[in-house]
Amino acid sequence: MRNSPLFLSLFLLLVLIHFSLHAQSGTTTDANIWQIELFDGSKLIGNIIAEDENFIQFKTLSGTELKIPRTQVRKKELLKGEFVGGKLWRDDPNRTRLLFSATGRALKQGQGYFSVYEVFFPFIAYGATDWLALAGGVTLFPGSSKQLVYLAPKITFLQRSRLDVSAGVLYIRIPDFDDDDNSGESNEDIHSAGIMYGVSTYGTEKSSLTFGLGYAFGGGEIAKKPVFMLGGELRASSSIKFVSENWLIPDSEVQLLSVGLRFFGEKLAADFAFFYPAGADTGGFPFFPWIGFAYNFGSQK
Repeated sequence: MRNSPLFLSLFLLLVLIHFSLHAQSGTTTDANIWQIELFDGSKLIGNIIAEDENFIQFKTLSGTELKIPRTQVRKKELLKGEFVGGKLWRDDPNRTRLLFSATGRALKQGQGYFSVYEVFFPFIAYGATDWLALAGGVTLFPGSSKQLVYLAPKITFLQRSRLDVSAGVLYIRIPDFDDDDNSGESNEDIHSAGIMYGVSTYGTEKSSLTFGLGYAFGGGEIAKKPVFMLGGELRASSSIKFVSENWLIPDSEVQLLSVGLRFFGEKLAADFAFFYPAGADTGGFPFFPWIGFAYNFGSQK
């Protein structure tokens, strides 16, 4: 394939970035940090040294020790993240997805998110168990009575500290948009398509690689050759990461490459990226913009 060298170069670059980051010793440690919110609205972040039914002995990140009466505590929450340079980097709340594709990571039971891609494609997902996620959505094309309906269950059958492996299906119900009957009677012809896939993610919150393959289906047939996906995530700061998602399509001159940024806080994540159809004659600006937003709900374990 004409674009195979480009795809291979991207793959090698991601691998080198990943392992060079892991070669740095002493830059990150796992965080077992609590956030205590008081009734006056103030928030304290640090370690719980000891506690009983009346008081919490607390040490802030700056080293100050406090004895906090429980009557002043509105809520306490265990934060998930890493220490980098003495600062807490929270976990990406939308870590189960790249730009569009799923990663190998699982939604925990009770966790979920509502997302919108390219304005017209809303999506909602929920962790039914620690290994089963249920997801789906309906398009919002303005002025159309016919919309796409999609379902995307995912099972995560391997969860380790640095490796997660999942399998899932993206099923899309497609109406015949050309079949418009002005008489008002419904004469809708329904089709279906999608992809059955497996995906694995290796790495940490600081950097990771995701590899997937899938078999497309539609019209009662399943593709004989798989589509491959290679993605990567590279943390730039406590609230920004680089994200890349790239598709290798068999027997095609066109391969889909992308790079983007994710901005995130405790619950909200926003993706801004560009996709490049390598090998295609776009006849103008060669990149397609990608915008996605996700609001995450449920407590992290």
